[in-house]
Amino acid sequence: MKRREFLQWGGIAVTAGPLVWASGCRSHQFGHVIAGDQSDMVGSHAAGAETYNALIHESMAKLLGRQEAACLPAAYQEGTPPPKRICFVCVENCSIEEMGDFKDQVYEQIDTQIVQSPMFEPVNRRFIDAALRETRLRPDSLFLPENMRLFTGVLEQQGQPFDYLLYAKLTSGTTEKNHDTQRDYLLTLEMIDVHTGHYDKESAKVRKGYHKSRVGKWRNYNPFTWRI
Repeated sequence: MKRREFLQWGGIAVTAGPLVWASGCRSHQFGHVIAGDQSDMVGSHAAGAETYNALIHESMAKLLGRQEAACLPAAYQEGTPPPKRICFVCVENCSIEEMGDFKDQVYEQIDTQIVQSPMFEPVNRRFIDAALRETRLRPDSLFLPENMRLFTGVLEQQGQPFDYLLYAKLTSGTTEKNHDTQRDYLLTLEMIDVHTGHYDKESAKVRKGYHKSRVGKWRNYNPFTWRI
């Protein structure tokens, strides 16, 4: 074989090698429906359904359970009292992660559990948001007496009086160990009686581990490369 023909053949092989390697790295994406009896997927980089659902279920069960137990003696003495109305103001995210679309879902899940309680009734979120916009108040500024009277007055004009303020706050703590990370997620619920100023507090924690592994990179190696 002549030298020129050999070099041309080698050039074709060198060019074709990376093309074959690239065509074999196409990704494929698919989805599937998770049945009700199956576990939630565990997020590999941040908190997901497996974390938020557990936090909401535990903290709300403890908070509402204790409040309902405290209301039972009065209910036996006075008959069936009207349900206490809860103004669920907001979900505060003070964790290291962005909650994304889970923030509204956390609000809706907590609000739904209040609806299902026989002794409590939530104020509709649309009324709450409208009152905050009209008064130009932030949720954390309602503890000032003047702001509370203003906010309460707007809701009462809408026919939405309430007995309690409810705040949900998500925090996180991170522990690093080489390529492994432990993150502790804490969901805290604070319920304040607007008539007496007394407040109740409950929380739930989920610990989650994240792990990184080193994966070798493909080298653009061509077995048909010859040294002439």
